[in-house]
Amino acid sequence: MHRRTLLGSSLALAVTPALAQETFPARPIRLLLAFAPGGGTDLIARTIANAMGPSLGQTVVVENRPGAGGNIATEQVASARPDGYTMLMGNHGPMSVNVSLFPNMRVNPETALDPIGLVADAPLIVVVGPKSRATNLPQLLEEIRAARGNITYASASNGSASHLAAALMLQMAGLEAEHVPFRGAGPALTDVVAGHIHFMVTTLPSVVGLIQSNSVRPLAVTGDTRMTLLPNIPTVAETIPTYKATAWYGLLVPKGTPEPIRARLFAALRTALANPEVVRRLRDEGAEPSTMDGPGFAELIRWERERWATVVRQARITVD
Repeated sequence: MHRRTLLGSSLALAVTPALAQETFPARPIRLLLAFAPGGGTDLIARTIANAMGPSLGQTVVVENRPGAGGNIATEQVASARPDGYTMLMGNHGPMSVNVSLFPNMRVNPETALDPIGLVADAPLIVVVGPKSRATNLPQLLEEIRAARGNITYASASNGSASHLAAALMLQMAGLEAEHVPFRGAGPALTDVVAGHIHFMVTTLPSVVGLIQSNSVRPLAVTGDTRMTLLPNIPTVAETIPTYKATAWYGLLVPKGTPEPIRARLFAALRTALANPEVVRRLRDEGAEPSTMDGPGFAELIRWERERWATVVRQARITVD
């Protein structure tokens, strides 16, 4: 009897982890993001969270943890238990750029997190205000070249997507312009519209109303293909071959999260991104849904880290 009891206990212990994986998730899942409520990343996170819930059989609760350029949310997810109940909505800044901007980062996203999959990829838009006469990108580049550096461009902040995209464009074109950082895209665009700043590279949601009211002129988009919502606006790459600079969003979990749990989360993400309403909402934000899995997402993070490190170094970009 004693031997049979021990054998029964051993079998119970052996199947417990498998049962735990089979029943995942058994409670709500947290999705942390590094930005305040109301912005584009917040809307994308909530859209995906709501769409993943039904296939997971649990609520996915979005928690906003802004601060330190996105490093706070990254650190909190990296230190969470690797059980699938804490996810991060990571984007290119905290995942790939911050390592070049913050020399004392406490967490390396590449070694502290496991990518689940890419949610969406969002190109930016090059726009000019009344200070520029350019009606296309080649004309803007010629204006910058003729000014010999005496032209300004705005960004949402030092090291932001808008800053880096513009810096890369200038570097690849062999040009220079004066960077003027603001605290957010809204104030920056106000000065572009007023004619105080020459041009800006920014996100679609921040500028779509100004384009519709003819307050700014869109010249090019920064992805490798034209945008669904702006099919007549060419890409920067049509003028500067191989150029690409996008703001991307993807799901990650703490390092060591079991593969079956990661597979379950990725399956729920794929189901969410196959929903036509989710696709519509993402494209309304200027983002294109992705099918990239965890390994592909990990490779994207590494590639982006290398390319932006070069841009940051050459442009001598520092954070505020």
